[in-house]
Amino acid sequence: MMGRGCAAGRRRSLLGAFALAGVMALASGCGSPVDFYRPGEGGADEPVVGLGGAAPYVRPRPGRPRAADPPGAVPVAPAGGRVYAATGPGMIAPGARDMPARLYVADGRGIEVIDPRTLRLVGRLGAGVAASGVVPSWDMRRLWAADTVHDVLVPLTARTGRRGRPVKVTDPAGLFFPPDGRAALVVAGRPRRVEVRDPRTMRPRASVPLPCAAAAGDFSLRGRTLVLSCAAAGALVRVDVPGRRVAGTLRLPDGARPGDVRLSPDGGTFFVADAARGGVWAVDARAFAPRGFVRTAPGARGLAISRDARRLFVAGGGTLAAVDFRTRRVTARWPLPGGGDAVPGGVSSDGRALWLADGGGLVYAVSTRTGRVLRHARLRGRPAGLCVHPQPGRYSLGGTGLYR
Repeated sequence: MMGRGCAAGRRRSLLGAFALAGVMALASGCGSPVDFYRPGEGGADEPVVGLGGAAPYVRPRPGRPRAADPPGAVPVAPAGGRVYAATGPGMIAPGARDMPARLYVADGRGIEVIDPRTLRLVGRLGAGVAASGVVPSWDMRRLWAADTVHDVLVPLTARTGRRGRPVKVTDPAGLFFPPDGRAALVVAGRPRRVEVRDPRTMRPRASVPLPCAAAAGDFSLRGRTLVLSCAAAGALVRVDVPGRRVAGTLRLPDGARPGDVRLSPDGGTFFVADAARGGVWAVDARAFAPRGFVRTAPGARGLAISRDARRLFVAGGGTLAAVDFRTRRVTARWPLPGGGDAVPGGVSSDGRALWLADGGGLVYAVSTRTGRVLRHARLRGRPAGLCVHPQPGRYSLGGTGLYR
């Protein structure tokens, strides 16, 4: 008995000595075994984002990579098995929470920056850049302006608006980032291809030839497939992202003109806007085959998803329609100001407003509940693209408002 008691006493003494040594090591300037970051730094899923800062909304997982590690270590599978589980109201990634809400309007001559609360012009970026669209980077800390006139992508720091060195890219019709963040996929109109590039430097890595000229698209549930739409050819193309090859082509019925693409919340269906037929196609994500058509209004071309992921907004031809994902029925049709051919730029963080822009120089927000115009601004230029930034999500997939 005395031997066991002495042994226990020695173990307690040793534990106490180790604890004291740990405290002395920390006091002497040795680093903590847990990485601490100032607010706004660190990854979205880090165990500690910042002392005194907001806690991350994603539950930390064992063995998470540090902020300095490559972004490819971020989990690809959506939380809870739902595609948009991390894009609900207010779920801004920690790294983007300190960024002011802004509207970035590409008007073919530059990018006008607007405060969505006051609708005041607060800046102009990329003067001399014939931007046709603005796309957030995978980590949402950078914006890429696509200039199809000068064949360049221009990097812009999201927080400061500082312009970086343009990257030469032939006819950048679309820019996407796989969920793992390991690559940038630049969709080129001429020649028809997908260029695989470094997501930070945009240095080319590989090229995937396409059978038709594509632009809009979205990723499958696991992000292994990118489905692109070819408007002129009336077709969809399925690209195997890891294999860097075209895995299939789907010809839609004659007369179809596919536009924007969105994945359903359950990951089983791609919805494709069709301006010519005035509605959206439902395409089985696994079989890559049509599974129905929902008629909304003539000119349907742009798509956006509500913050609760229950409705699909379809814009175009002077009409905004709301489609219920579960029943695949139109639940509302609202006229848009002036009957213009508006394109959606994104849903507000709280989910109450959908921002749109039309070529006539109007940028406005409509209520996602009633369709009523909440506020609007008239610009001098002719908007060609609209980006609402930042938006809820763990990361950006590029395109027009694609987040997971």
